[in-house]
Parts: sequence; structure tokens; C-alpha cells
Amino acid sequence: MTRRHLSFECEGAEVWGSLDAAPGAAGLLIVSGGNEVRSGPWGSQALLAARIAAAGFPVFRFDRRGVGDSEGVNFGFRHSAPDVAAALAAFRAAARQVRRIVGFGNCDAASALMLGSGSGCDALVLANPWTIENEAAPPPAAVRAHYRARLRNPGAIIRLLTGRVSPRGLLGSLRQAAAPPPANPLAAEMATGLAGFPGPTTILLAERDRTAQAFLGEWDGVDP
Repeated sequence: MTRRHLSFECEGAEVWGSLDAAPGAAGLLIVSGGNEVRSGPWGSQALLAARIAAAGFPVFRFDRRGVGDSEGVNFGFRHSAPDVAAALAAFRAAARQVRRIVGFGNCDAASALMLGSGSGCDALVLANPWTIENEAAPPPAAVRAHYRARLRNPGAIIRLLTGRVSPRGLLGSLRQAAAPPPANPLAAEMATGLAGFPGPTTILLAERDRTAQAFLGEWDGVDP
């Protein structure tokens, strides 16, 4: 496996990426979530790229504008479609044998790919898409999932029966869980964007992840 670091332009800013070269005609574009650099948390995306390249498929990662090694202003995931499009073009130029590119994103990187209708990728793998508009309070769907798990735990029931759980706090949480979800423009925009994507999509959700629980609370349950 050969890893090459290269730069490309996105709306006048120099953006840096990494190519794990391989001979395959299908490749993977990894889009980083949050303000993570392209290596990913604890180097996880760099390790993933190396493993996939060793299996024969080239992998491209990049720092969007204003993050890591890249110049420019960080406009956030909602406005990262130009960064993804520029990275795709750089990937194709650096690995000319590639004919099909799968875009992978976790958390708000998945949301960015949905908002951009795939941003030019041929297929998508979306892990725990981010739909939380108000981070100050957990979404009702996440609260309900939390209490479903607690009720399956005998220890939690014993704590409730022995008075070691605050009734007032429990009542407040139950009210929050029962509340109808507020209007969520982000989730609606993501659904609209994904509806405009013509390629195959796989959505991966971690059952105990708050972000995934919130996504399930917003999604209509129909596979895209």
C-alpha cells in the first residue's frame, strides 16, 4: 500500500488530502465529521483507509477548508458540498482507473452527503447521521431509548423501588420523552437531499448511540 499526500483547490483555498493507492476501479471517499482531521479520531480513518487499500480499493481522505492542513474558512458541514466535490475531482485525477466512488461519512459528514444529494458520489454509506438541532436538550427519541434500556435492567428497577431515583427527575424525563418532536428543518433538508440521490445508499446505526437514536426519531423508517 502506498499513501500519498496531495493538495487541490476548493474555491480559491488550498485543501489537503491523502490517497491510499490501490489498483481497483471502485474507490472510497471518506468524509470526516465535525472538525476532525482526515486521519479521524485516534487515527481510525487512516487505519480504515489502509485496510481497504490493502484489499485492492483506493481510498481518498481530505481536510475540508479551515480544518487540519487545509486553508480557508470552516463553514461547517451544512456548507461543505464544494469541499466534497473538489475532493472527488482530486480523487479521480489522482487515481484515473477509478470508475465508481462510494462516499462514506459518519455523524455530520453523513448529513453533509445527504444534504448534497451524494455530492457526485456513485453510492453512499452513511453512519449515524446527525439531525440534532438543539444540543442543549437530548431529543425525545434518545430519552425514550434510554428509558427502554433502563427498564430492561433489573438493577435500575430496584433503584426506583428503593427510592434511589428522584421521582421529580424521573417525571421530568418522562414528560420530555412523551413530548412530540419539535420541527426539525435539518432532518427535512436531509430527507429531501437524499431523495435526489440516484445511487444505492446504506445507512448504518449504532443502537446505543444518541445521534443514531435521534436520527431514527426523525426518519420515516423507509429505506432510501
